[in-house]
Amino acid sequence: MPHPTSPTTAVSARALRVDYSGVLALDGVDVDVPAGALTVIVGPNGAGKSTLLEVLAGARDAASGTVEVDRRTRAFVPQRAAVPEHLPLTVREVVSVGAWGRTGVWRLFTPADRRIVEDAMERLAISTLARSPFGALSGGQRQRALLAQGLARRADILLLDEPTTGLDTDSAARNREAIAHELRRGATVVCVSHDERLIATADHLVGLRDGRVTPLAAAMR
Repeated sequence: MPHPTSPTTAVSARALRVDYSGVLALDGVDVDVPAGALTVIVGPNGAGKSTLLEVLAGARDAASGTVEVDRRTRAFVPQRAAVPEHLPLTVREVVSVGAWGRTGVWRLFTPADRRIVEDAMERLAISTLARSPFGALSGGQRQRALLAQGLARRADILLLDEPTTGLDTDSAARNREAIAHELRRGATVVCVSHDERLIATADHLVGLRDGRVTPLAAAMR
């Protein structure tokens, strides 16, 4: 259950430990995510970055430790590789899933709900693909559809796993602008990223190496 946090802290985690069959993915991690800011989690491959993001998002349970979140809503956007390529949905249906968190699965969409979905697709330049099967998209288009799904949630906290990795220059720039838009809206954004441009705009950086928080110089080697 969420717990109260400071008005200036959106998520607070203490002593997080995650064990994969005897291998520690996170080992005593403490993190505070400032509200209304961009936090980027950096570190080498295998450092535990995606695992930390999943725990902060509530998508994975830690073996021990605590995550405190106030009543803010969260939206988690995984890497496209974590989503089945042949998901039997159209692009519009994939994006609409994000709005279910606000409306509930069984409530009919209002015109305002549909506008939010259309706006999210327009911002990621995938409106022309709305009727296309998700599985027919290129890797970059799938990543943009997943990000649009997160935007449609209109969540207070947006957690993104590698939102620009593997994208062409234009698509990566569009995703960075979508993140900037969410920040202007007042959302808190947490990203795992190796994108130097995204890292350069971060308000807060968290370095990870071997499942532990580490100085940035060590995490970015």
